[in-house]
Amino acid sequence: MFRRVLIANRGEIAVRVIRGCRDLGISPVAVHSEADRDALHVRLADESVCIGPPPAAASYLAGERVIEAARALGAEAVHPGYGFLAENANFAAACAAAGIVFVGPPPEAMRLLGDKARARAAAERSGIPTAPGSGVLDSVEEGERAAAEIGFPLLIKAVGGGGGMGMRAVRERAALDSALAEARSEAEAAFADGRVFLERLIERPRHVEVQVIADAGGAVVHLGERECSIQRRHQKLLEESPSPAVDSALREELGAAAVRLAERAGYVGAGTVEFLLDTRGRHYFLEMNARLQVEHPVTEARTGLDLVALQLRVAAGEPLGFDQTEVSHRGAAIELRITAEDPFAGFLPASGRLAEFRAPAGPGIRCDSGVVSGSPVPADYDSLLAKVIAWGPDRETARRRAARAVRETRLVGVPTSLPFFERVLESEAFRQGELDTGFIADQWPSLADGPAGRTGAARDALLPFAAAAAAAELAGRRPPAAPAPGSRWRDAARPGGAPPW
Repeated sequence: MFRRVLIANRGEIAVRVIRGCRDLGISPVAVHSEADRDALHVRLADESVCIGPPPAAASYLAGERVIEAARALGAEAVHPGYGFLAENANFAAACAAAGIVFVGPPPEAMRLLGDKARARAAAERSGIPTAPGSGVLDSVEEGERAAAEIGFPLLIKAVGGGGGMGMRAVRERAALDSALAEARSEAEAAFADGRVFLERLIERPRHVEVQVIADAGGAVVHLGERECSIQRRHQKLLEESPSPAVDSALREELGAAAVRLAERAGYVGAGTVEFLLDTRGRHYFLEMNARLQVEHPVTEARTGLDLVALQLRVAAGEPLGFDQTEVSHRGAAIELRITAEDPFAGFLPASGRLAEFRAPAGPGIRCDSGVVSGSPVPADYDSLLAKVIAWGPDRETARRRAARAVRETRLVGVPTSLPFFERVLESEAFRQGELDTGFIADQWPSLADGPAGRTGAARDALLPFAAAAAAAELAGRRPPAAPAPGSRWRDAARPGGAPPW
């Protein structure tokens, strides 16, 4: 096992990996930008090196500076978390050239799976269904011919894309040429790769993904599925497992398909194979993310496995130590991504400083965060502040615990997605598991116009306290005590225990 690992990330995932290292007896060290000098991950690491100014391109995306920091701190390995350099095959190769282990898949596997056209072809060779589509388009004329064969509506997708960048839905022939030009331009600006291809648009799909883990000896297992259909701008906001739409037969089929693709790609480490389910329950390959996912705690809650520890063990050359028959699942889990965004203003990102942060607790609740009271929320990075994970012996208990956790959470200083979850978790559509990727467009306008619940009133009541606490902190005085929230323990007193957190 490694003696020292550098975490090349920030926020809640950097804190999560630091804790995983501690549990294995590994010394965690970190890097930070000038904006993150006092960040929680810097405080928790044994040492940290500043690698540049706030813009990510000059700090967290500067691979050569990360490698220099790893050398200076004596780290034997680099854990990239997710985002930033996590799926950068050139960075993984540079780590290897420097004699540093990259905690992730081999560069060859990353290049294969990071190219959506090549990944689609690999899925087809693995016998995994894909939506009708084209190869990489060399011209507008080729796109027009392919579109005529595929039929409308269709989707333009960037070969090197992610997060919805370089993606355009096209519903009629007249809009195709301009959409192709826009998608190419956006993809070139975002990924320095303007290549695109076409795929038939699956209307109102559910987004379901399968977690896999593989060791260097060729052992691959899947750890079940997660539903990720509640999204805005192609970014997930709420994930849960198991999916309300997946029965045991489909679960086995999806898991086997994910394992086949990982085996074909020569995959090592943790990864996620993503699928779309159409309204008839048929599944289609979407992509494979060659990294740890934001929503990995959902799988940890149901399996009792520590995915970060497994990543580190596999990267150190150890075998998985278990096979598919030994993977078990308990209960249901829901994850809420608490972001610094205003759900009443189109999820507009916000920046500022947190006057107060108080995490939820109690039976079945886990909170992964990278902030504390007083933390700045820089405009330079992703808006994710914390993740609340609720586990229960069944979906309804997990839902109630998630709702309780939302009511208990205090985040004052910037607008957050808490009011969104307050309403969504109580909505009839969510209670019934009636989800697809159009959920927010369909449901949020009416939910947003509804009356504010107890959470909103309780949070508003704390605003004067938050201002007084912030002023007292600046003046070096002890802040006043916050008013106690209403008790919700009766809601939490349900049989079934809690996951091994």
